[in-house]
Amino acid sequence: MPGSFILRLVIFLIINFGALGLGGLFTNSGVTSDWYQNLNKAPWTPPGWVFGAAWTTIMVCFSIFMSYATKNIPLNSGFMMIFIFQLVLNIVWNPMFFYFQITGISLAIIILLLLVVVYIFYIKFPDLRLKSLLIAPYIIWLIIATSLNAYVVIKN
Repeated sequence: MPGSFILRLVIFLIINFGALGLGGLFTNSGVTSDWYQNLNKAPWTPPGWVFGAAWTTIMVCFSIFMSYATKNIPLNSGFMMIFIFQLVLNIVWNPMFFYFQITGISLAIIILLLLVVVYIFYIKFPDLRLKSLLIAPYIIWLIIATSLNAYVVIKN
């Protein structure tokens, strides 16, 4: 049991951080770009370093959560399809926002991502109870990020 948990944890850490890296490859110059620097951003926009710290924390917690959540779940399950959908949304948001600079579609993507992550929490809470709180940093950050994206859409 502990060995299989560790194996799942390592796999989810690789998948989740790989997804962040993949999304980052397509962000152009991201937060340092002239386009982003010149946007009218929300007054509550955190400094750049917070994003890296937040995503590191989120992906570690989410990987632990997924390791518990997939204990007895086959790879072709509906739950894993939802996880993959979440992964795709997470990857796609970065290039859509930073590279293509389509902030309205980015907002729709991040709202959908938030709903999917809340749904993951909802369907796993009965089984995982307190362990489900490991997904809370992801939900909280997505609420903040959604508000930041919405502000950019409204004010630019």
